Amino acid sequence: MSQAKSSGVEIQTYQAAKKGNIHCGDSFYVTETDDYLLCVMADGLGSGEHAMKASQAVTNVARLHSDDDVEELMHKCNQAVLNTRGAVVAVLKFYKQTKQFVYSNVGNIKFYLYSPEGALVYPLPVKGFLSGRAQKFQVQRFRYEEGSRFLMHTDGLELKEVKSLFTRTYLIAGISQHLQSMLQDGKDDVSYILGSLIA
Repeated sequence: MSQAKSSGVEIQTYQAAKKGNIHCGDSFYVTETDDYLLCVMADGLGSGEHAMKASQAVTNVARLHSDDDVEELMHKCNQAVLNTRGAVVAVLKFYKQTKQFVYSNVGNIKFYLYSPEGALVYPLPVKGFLSGRAQKFQVQRFRYEEGSRFLMHTDGLELKEVKSLFTRTYLIAGISQHLQSMLQDGKDDVSYILGSLIA
């Protein structure tokens, strides 16, 4: 687990490989500038080293092109997984000045944003995966409020009561500890990015 805190964002991340595997098939990348916060997550198809290579191809591209808009990043991530197993991918970008975020995904990575007033935003996942074949991407735009919290995770984490997770505590570290307590079986690779957009 790792954590980071700036004047406007607090982040907790976690990743673990499937039980018995050396390599984790999930990868993620988080970066923050004065203008935006970018979170990119990829889950390579299958597990093990080949899945890891596919997901890392995505995050390597995100690292090189983090200033691009979300749709451009999705196209570049798609190109990056050509000749790999492929990966499910989600790209999330919060724009600090306009208090908007832009989200696009293909596959079963899930994303939730919980506002201080208790509203839960859950953009519906788009079926499929990135393989390098040309495709169109659905890009969704939303407004967010200061103090909102969010969670992005791969399918190794299964949640039934998302709202109750966010209402347990205002502390991101406490939510992160609770999530990890749910991950003892090691049945799958798992990654999450948990954040608070603090005022």
